[in-house]
Amino acid sequence: MTAELPRDASKANFWDARYAAGIVPWDAGAIPAQLRLHESALASRGRVLIPGCGSAYEARYFAERGWDTLAIDFSAAAIAAALPVLGPHSGIAIQADFFGFPGDDKPFDAIYERAFLCALPRRLWPDYAARAERLIRPGGTLFGFFFFDTNPKGPPFGASRDELERLMLPLFECIDDRAVPPEESIDIFRGKERWMIWRRR
Repeated sequence: MTAELPRDASKANFWDARYAAGIVPWDAGAIPAQLRLHESALASRGRVLIPGCGSAYEARYFAERGWDTLAIDFSAAAIAAALPVLGPHSGIAIQADFFGFPGDDKPFDAIYERAFLCALPRRLWPDYAARAERLIRPGGTLFGFFFFDTNPKGPPFGASRDELERLMLPLFECIDDRAVPPEESIDIFRGKERWMIWRRR
């Protein structure tokens, strides 16, 4: 008989167990086209945080493009999966909690979002928004992929547009919002992702 997997997505053992079982449907194994397009258009690079970095493909991309990159995940199994992907950049990844980690006293220019907010139980979403606001310098950005879905179960936990706006608008303004083409998404998110850029007020 197969042991039952942990059910509380707010705990590291939930994610450790899924990595151990090879259940990682959120892992695209590649750099999203929209991220490449956005990053290549920027005039300058700065300090970027990647919470819930998982296998850290995007973290390596940021580091290779000259960003001062910090990738964090509170799952030890996720960090173990990230290290061979990061190769010579393995020092940028640490096992840590988004809500308190070494190096969080210096403002970030950007936070990259991909499958992190939707991994958090909804009760933690207000804390996510407030924490992101504290971590990003004024005028900095929270950018990436946001998951829209009405299914109350998760993860992934989807948001409605109203929910996301209530969460973000007091602290951020949305400066870009576009659908992600289905061919550029992965199965678990296909047709339900939007690329968004939120600028810190």
